[in-house]
Amino acid sequence: MRIDRRMENWCLTSGLRALVLLIVGLTADISTHHSPDGRQLKSVLNKLEHYHTMVPLLLEGREQRPISWLHSRTPPASLRILIQAEGQQLILSVEKNHGLFASNYTETHYREDGQTVMGTHNSMMNCYYHGEVQGYSHSDVSLSTCSGIRGFILLENKTLMVEPAFEPANDTHVIYEGHHLHFPSGTCGHGHNISTGSHMSTGGLPQSFSTRHKRDVQKTTKYVELIIVADNREFQKQGKDVEKVKQRLAEIANYVDKFYRVLNIRVALVGLEVWSDADKCAVTQDPFTTLHEFLDWRKLKLLPQRPHDNAQLISGVYFQGTTIGMAPIMSMCTAEQSGGIVMDHSDNPLGAAVTLAHELGHNFGMNHDTPERGCGCTMTVDRGGCIMTPSTGYPFPTVFSTCSKKDLWASLEKGVGMCLYNMPEVKMLYGGQKCGNGYIEEGEECDCGELEECLNPCCNATTCTLKGDAVCAHGQCCHDCQLKPAGTPCRESSNSCDLPEFCTGTNPHCPANVYLHDGHACHNMDGYCYNGICQTHEQQCITLWGPGAKPAPGICFERVNSAGDPYGNCGKDSKGSFAKCQARLNFR
Repeated sequence: MRIDRRMENWCLTSGLRALVLLIVGLTADISTHHSPDGRQLKSVLNKLEHYHTMVPLLLEGREQRPISWLHSRTPPASLRILIQAEGQQLILSVEKNHGLFASNYTETHYREDGQTVMGTHNSMMNCYYHGEVQGYSHSDVSLSTCSGIRGFILLENKTLMVEPAFEPANDTHVIYEGHHLHFPSGTCGHGHNISTGSHMSTGGLPQSFSTRHKRDVQKTTKYVELIIVADNREFQKQGKDVEKVKQRLAEIANYVDKFYRVLNIRVALVGLEVWSDADKCAVTQDPFTTLHEFLDWRKLKLLPQRPHDNAQLISGVYFQGTTIGMAPIMSMCTAEQSGGIVMDHSDNPLGAAVTLAHELGHNFGMNHDTPERGCGCTMTVDRGGCIMTPSTGYPFPTVFSTCSKKDLWASLEKGVGMCLYNMPEVKMLYGGQKCGNGYIEEGEECDCGELEECLNPCCNATTCTLKGDAVCAHGQCCHDCQLKPAGTPCRESSNSCDLPEFCTGTNPHCPANVYLHDGHACHNMDGYCYNGICQTHEQQCITLWGPGAKPAPGICFERVNSAGDPYGNCGKDSKGSFAKCQARLNFR
């Protein structure tokens, strides 16, 4: 790995350590329980200006049931939950997130002797939900019912957090507004203004690299098949309880999926891994080294065993300085760099979820929302702002800005994320199939979501069957409910390294995305194809740093990449040491 793909391509997301304590509700005046979690809750709630305790209720017709009623039962497909929030009653209407766990989902942890323990299904049930507040337009809810109710409620003028107050068997919960927490804000720890230079709007790209805008990337649903790994320190922080760690990681994924749904991106878990015996790669307080080691481990060990699109490490280690996350930019779907590291900096998993969503955004090609970019954000700063803001604080952001959306579309049109257009295998989604979850499962001809959100004229939202004479309802090779003829272009090439795809005449979906092999010369022999993108030094400089940026003199590449250290190398040798680049590879 060389300096031109390394230092310049990785961005840090940071937050002051005083910042990284979000609440989980417990105070001495609520309960005398003093478990380790309880002590954390007491400490954090003491920093709150204002909070309430309340007892949420399940609504079933005219009946009301306690939340503890769920503990010994399979989580229902849908729930209506009555809560008290600052003197008013709110009804949360939520549906189980059936798409959260893919059919090939696996869980892995390790015994003390290092023996691998892998399961194809989770011992806990799917207790993760998305929804809205009844009667409140533009509201959002994401929560879990695994151990009481934990989640966030997004209204037009406020963001509410709800947590179990103490033991799940007791139905008392804490509810509060995010802005009632007062901590110093954190800023991006990267030494350069990444967002200015890597604004990916097509107008900012050199003419020769501008995309043709023929891919309908906005309307096509993308699917990120994600693996989340917890390191050994995270395992210890969660009381060495494997099930507790898995539940926390799944809750993080549920939040991230909620954040990305508005961008027409679904995040499906294909695996969770807990390093319960020891770390499988070096995890230190140096985030740069930790990221490098984790990405190497992912490529050499994880990817060959369990195919996936992206992997994120949740670490219990406190990184040096103010860094709470790190990820390569524009690296989605690559074998070498599609991943990131996230410090689990808050008691509440929402904190790590926001950081993971931020790092995943960098993988997608999103850059920071800075004032000079003039980004539109539906959330004001006092309500958390947007996810890609370089400064983070309370309340945590839960939405993306207009800049993030533009960065994403430009990045996808340029060829980033070519693995995302295949829907995960969901014949038997974890927790059972359901008509209306947006996934076409066994026995379904189509699935356009819930009745109130379905806009597909070819699909019956109630039965998930095709209407009338319809032959198809989804896919780029489906038009007016009929299959397009064989040979019809369905995905134009986005650049000189990408290849076009054509409809087969028998399938409504466009064939898998293909592109020229890595190393193929492009752009008048000045660049090389890499993961379907024509990479040149000049283009990478302009993409990252903006118009006027130029590659460094050749001597810089020669000296740095021949050093064989963390900042300039060509990977690792058989002994695990950084390899010096040969002269012919210094500029690649």
